[in-house]
Amino acid sequence: MASIKKMNGKFKVNINKKGFPRLSKRFLDKKTAKLWANEIEIQMEKGEFQSFNAVPTTLREVLIKYREEKTIHKKGFREETVKINFLLKDKITSHSMMQLRSHHIHELMKELIKTRKPNTVNKYIHIISHAWKVSKQEWGLTLPRDNPFDMVTKYKYNDQRDRILTKQEYKDLLVEAESSPLIQLKDIIQILYLTGCRRGELLRLSKNDINFEKRTMTFLDTKNGEDRTIPISDQVLKILKRYPFGKKLFPISTYRLSKFWRRAKENIGIKDFRLHDLRACFCTNAFLSGLTVAEVATLSGHKDWSQLRRYTRIKPEDLIQKVNKIFAVNN
Repeated sequence: MASIKKMNGKFKVNINKKGFPRLSKRFLDKKTAKLWANEIEIQMEKGEFQSFNAVPTTLREVLIKYREEKTIHKKGFREETVKINFLLKDKITSHSMMQLRSHHIHELMKELIKTRKPNTVNKYIHIISHAWKVSKQEWGLTLPRDNPFDMVTKYKYNDQRDRILTKQEYKDLLVEAESSPLIQLKDIIQILYLTGCRRGELLRLSKNDINFEKRTMTFLDTKNGEDRTIPISDQVLKILKRYPFGKKLFPISTYRLSKFWRRAKENIGIKDFRLHDLRACFCTNAFLSGLTVAEVATLSGHKDWSQLRRYTRIKPEDLIQKVNKIFAVNN
């Protein structure tokens, strides 16, 4: 509540409202003092209070704090750190948190979409939006009631892919990988193709995570936050036994693997195919072999069918034999 006291010929207004910093200002007459006090209190009630003294914090300062206190604890902290560092160079971060408006965000999106895909732009906006929520809910910054990001329409996109390797492409890729300077490349490609595990899961795999007696291997602390144990096929078991030394199965950096992977596929003319797409090859082959959704999800680590569906590349021509079997049953 506001209080007004006359001091040394002037009227001093003190505003002490919960959730806001204490404000004080002097006026020559009482009427003007009351008008100012009422206006400030109304702004506070509506969540429109924009006093510089109340929140001098800029978006830049918030993003730096968010990077140091929140991002660092995420699995994808490296990727998010790169995005935050890029955002810190943009003019939008010079705005105070109280001054940030939806049109500022739209301007940022228009600039980002010139060089980035819609999904990537959405990720940048999500980072700032979450930093805004954390600064208000956890750090106690006085911010408007409405989040400006709630008034922003994110880009629509379709990240569904339909690319898997043909049998011949897979054979050619393995032949090319045999001559790669990265001597483990062929084995890595085969394991990813035959197990559906993620690149990061394989590179983190320790010898202690492999049980040769039970023929299983366990990926720890996976993307969805859970451990996953899968059976080892004869072909994969044969590959694993070729690496008896060292703590890690493949002590290779992500950069080094990506470098020689790109070189191998480019040498034989394979286009529009990523290393991660080997996971989709596994899921598709698993379904075509007759495994159920539940069985494939157990092997791949997907939570539900909606997630797993993105990794299946089954085409109508793949189902011809099964359709013929349906016809045979009914005749």
